[in-house]
Amino acid sequence: MRRNIKSYLIVDGYNIINAWDDLKYIAISDLEGAREKLIDLIIEYAEFTGRKAIIVFDAYNIKNSKETVENRKHIQVVYTKEHQTADSYIEKFITSLSKYDDVKVATNDYAEQQIVLGKGAARISSRELKLDLEHAKKSMKEKNSSNQKKIQRNWLEDRLDKETLSKLENIRRMH
Repeated sequence: MRRNIKSYLIVDGYNIINAWDDLKYIAISDLEGAREKLIDLIIEYAEFTGRKAIIVFDAYNIKNSKETVENRKHIQVVYTKEHQTADSYIEKFITSLSKYDDVKVATNDYAEQQIVLGKGAARISSRELKLDLEHAKKSMKEKNSSNQKKIQRNWLEDRLDKETLSKLENIRRMH
């Protein structure tokens, strides 16, 4: 029996923001900007790899916050409810998936990594995620540049000598 295996990348949002210097620097003055930059990077990654990406931001210390889920292009962005950590959300989410699904969880949190591994998912560190993103971006650029080369026009006039081109032009004008 063939199973419909799904591929997921689950990202512990704030953990990754705090692990990457460029995002951590943005977050000092603009947390929303850092979140959006991470979201944009993960959208590109998901688009290229075909993985369903879920970024989880916890609202653990935000009073009266309700869980919200934003569906964006190729990804879901989850903001947890009050008193729920990203770790607990991720753990619960992984448990809801099929044991046959291909699941990667990006976090540097050691306790979370152990839980993830115990649930049968793979864990990747923030560093590995950054390398994966850079590889995907590089591959996309290479793919796009090779597509551009294929799209270049291929006209007869570009391949004929001037004399033959002149004769054909004269024939065209006579008719």
